Amino acid sequence: MLLHLDASARRSSFSREIGDAVADAWKQAHPGQDYVRRDLAATPPPFIGEAWTELCDYVLEHQITDPARYKEAVRTAAQAEAWAVVEPLLAELVAADALLIATPMYNFSIPAALKAWIDQVTFPKMSLAGTRIAVAYARGGAYGPGKPREPFDHHERYLRDFFSGHFAVDDAVFVGTEMCNALIDPVLAARRDEHERSRAAALEAARRIGAEL
Repeated sequence: MLLHLDASARRSSFSREIGDAVADAWKQAHPGQDYVRRDLAATPPPFIGEAWTELCDYVLEHQITDPARYKEAVRTAAQAEAWAVVEPLLAELVAADALLIATPMYNFSIPAALKAWIDQVTFPKMSLAGTRIAVAYARGGAYGPGKPREPFDHHERYLRDFFSGHFAVDDAVFVGTEMCNALIDPVLAARRDEHERSRAAALEAARRIGAEL
């Protein structure tokens, strides 16, 4: 199964476009397999509350590492309410053989809706080793290796660290386009070709990644 998450607040966005290219190629390569899409921007998960932290503490205290047993942590009405939010999100994630996240960079990092999803589904010592992960992204500027703004990239760097540190997935694949603001900002107008080249290369790579995901 492929779980496809969208995080852009724009209904028509470059991250969605690239994510769609990955998903379409995956569907062609895996006919008949389950595909689940969740729009985190349209229906954002709530932020975690105190009851969620109690679930998390119980799981850690009792060294529960199997997500199928997390429900054992539910002991109060408030915890049951928190679990009702977690359960469907976590079930989708655990069932997925592959995870596709389409996300823009907002303020040097990921959108709040995506962070809220991450917080809801992540528990101590939880492993998704073996799950294939791809990230389709878009950024207003240029943050790649050697670029002046590379130190401000808390977008790809954060996700890579998170996938590795929490999910034990070290081989996530990233594909995306940069300089999207060149289409809007007059100051960057001279760099529109740079964006178009980045976009074309990303779409080509997305189709290859989707076929291999």
